[in-house]
Amino acid sequence: MTDKLKTEDKFTYAEAGEGPAIIVLHGLMGALSNFGSTFDHFSNNGYKVLIPELPLYTLPLVQTNVKNLASYLHDFLAYKKIDSALLLGNSLGGHISLYFTKHYPEKVNALVLTGSSGLYENAMGGSFPKRGNYEYIEQKARDVFYDPKIATKELVDDVYATVNDRMKALKTLSIAKSAIRHNMANDLPEMKLPVCLIWGKQDGVTPPEVANDFHKLLPNSELFWIDKCGHAAMMERPEEFNQILEGWLKSNNI
Repeated sequence: MTDKLKTEDKFTYAEAGEGPAIIVLHGLMGALSNFGSTFDHFSNNGYKVLIPELPLYTLPLVQTNVKNLASYLHDFLAYKKIDSALLLGNSLGGHISLYFTKHYPEKVNALVLTGSSGLYENAMGGSFPKRGNYEYIEQKARDVFYDPKIATKELVDDVYATVNDRMKALKTLSIAKSAIRHNMANDLPEMKLPVCLIWGKQDGVTPPEVANDFHKLLPNSELFWIDKCGHAAMMERPEEFNQILEGWLKSNNI
């Protein structure tokens, strides 16, 4: 997927396919490549799929929050001349999708949330980040997945480098605090658009009860479970994730 990355204006993003727009939003520690299978599948099956690289570590510290990340998404859609799109978000990406939908409902025709924050998350507990402790970071990265082997050395090294960069660590904490401030519970009942919830049954970051709460609060939502799967279903169980999403898109004529 990296061969499809391009940088234009202030945006770095991957884009492929033709058809209705699907905007994919990655999480706090999530690389664009986490969505590689979903990107390839839907861009080859009638959709234009775009994955913008969110400016998690390039905004000024005081601007590093959910609100400004949603503003960045607004600017990206305007730049790409996309009037309305489906937003697909994992973890923080789901939270940004929800915040964006609250403020720009006319620009979102459907939502897909997987392991989304916005109600509750248990990302690193009260002790994040433990700088300099590789074993701790490695264990935390493995805890994201049902199958710890998904947390490759390359993935762990990336997370370790992030939390040991002082400014990136501060911005990570700034976003995490912002996510807590921008709890979406009171807003969800007003979101009448179709919502697909795809959740790993063994998600330890946003546990199953979080998915159930989203389902109760979002009036037009459907909830699908993937067994033997943690926080990043599109990465850990990509074929099942794509199959569920494709079926939901067809049943909702999206």
